[in-house]
Amino acid sequence: MGEIKISPDYNWFRSTVPLKRIIVDDDDSKVWSLYDAGPRNLRCPIIFLPPVSGTADVFFQQILALTSWGYRVISLQYPVYWDFLEFCDGFRKLLDHLQLDKVHIFGASLGGFLAQKFAEYTYKSPRVHSLVLCNTFSDTSIFNQSWTANSFWLMPGFMLKKIVLGNFATGPVDPKMADAIDFMVDRLESLGQGELASRLTLNCQNSYVEPHKIKDIAVTIMDVFDHSALSQEAKEEMYKLYPNARRAHLKTGGNFPYLCRSAEVNLYVQIHLRQFHGTKYAAIDPTMVSAEELEVHKASFEEEL
Repeated sequence: MGEIKISPDYNWFRSTVPLKRIIVDDDDSKVWSLYDAGPRNLRCPIIFLPPVSGTADVFFQQILALTSWGYRVISLQYPVYWDFLEFCDGFRKLLDHLQLDKVHIFGASLGGFLAQKFAEYTYKSPRVHSLVLCNTFSDTSIFNQSWTANSFWLMPGFMLKKIVLGNFATGPVDPKMADAIDFMVDRLESLGQGELASRLTLNCQNSYVEPHKIKDIAVTIMDVFDHSALSQEAKEEMYKLYPNARRAHLKTGGNFPYLCRSAEVNLYVQIHLRQFHGTKYAAIDPTMVSAEELEVHKASFEEEL
């Protein structure tokens, strides 16, 4: 059994933060699963979107740390959606249900691409205030699988899992990275054929981000130098797409730094969110921020205006 699954932190998380299930579509088989932790009065929380292999609990270390600092954190597991328009419409309905006008989004891999597409989808009436994009991409053509995207729904679950596992790190990795991979393999095993097929379809169907629609959104690009499935070319494309983005580089951490390098990831998320302290888009309880810090942010905010 993987170390993370039996760790005190994970067991504490599972015993204290309830998993909610919400249906917002006419089709009641489309169920959003989510953890919503931290101060409920905050109307602009940070939302975490997982990669193809992930479930809502892969961000448990971010939920535990950020809520202890006063942030409201929501981690999602999306239902079966077969195209971006359907996903974006469902996500918008979920935010409406949760009574959230705007949110910050942390997206990992496919989750990061979905976050960008949602920001693009809602650009005329913005719902995304900022993005943290972790090991993610801006164009699905990097996977060279657009020709197979329409056939994933036909494949049995074991074949789909094999495709996903092919992108996991191979070769020697440090113990924490090995534990993270074990945990993600376990999470992958918990996903049904429909969930995996739909996620791989979204991951590979021909699509790209239109940067002019989301140019006014604050972005932090978080990437890892070693053992990441993302090519250097895909990383360079992200830098070109968001020339003004903040960059958060991790030397190690592979595909799942939020599990094996959680302290670094949590610090970078905190730094990203700090720019919104003292505004109506703060994701943190104002009582958890010092008066001096609020003054600094207020002054820098007024300068920007």
